[in-house]
Amino acid sequence: MAYLIDGNNLLGHLYAGFHRDPAHRSILVGKLRAFQRQTRTRVILIFDGAAPPDFPDPGKDKFAILFPPPGESADSLIVDYIERHPDRRNLFVVSSDREIRAIAREAGATSLRCDEFHRELKKTLRESRAAREMDKAEERASALEIELWAEAFARKKRT
Repeated sequence: MAYLIDGNNLLGHLYAGFHRDPAHRSILVGKLRAFQRQTRTRVILIFDGAAPPDFPDPGKDKFAILFPPPGESADSLIVDYIERHPDRRNLFVVSSDREIRAIAREAGATSLRCDEFHRELKKTLRESRAAREMDKAEERASALEIELWAEAFARKKRT
């Protein structure tokens, strides 16, 4: 299973005025990397424009960030990826662009609007946090900590 995500569309859905703050891209990448690790799916994130020089390298796992070559748009890169993908039944295309979503459906891929994917993303990340909380070991206070707290409360009582 793979998610092909129109990065600028998703950013526009998540953050008003996203283009004014480049940190939003990095925040989105972090959330999508967590989503990818939790769901164990492939995530292909495509942004418009050239890659910023300080943009983080996504690594070589099942997470890819693509930028179109000069003179091309992210939409053309997305359409090309859909057409070349061997198993479109397991491809989820995330975009708010009606044309992209129509092309995805015609090719046999599943089309998700950005708001639909955003709900799935939030749910997955929430479940991931809950699972990590359940795995945390209960920390017990040491004898020294108990003694220090008892002294602190005793001093407070006297004053």
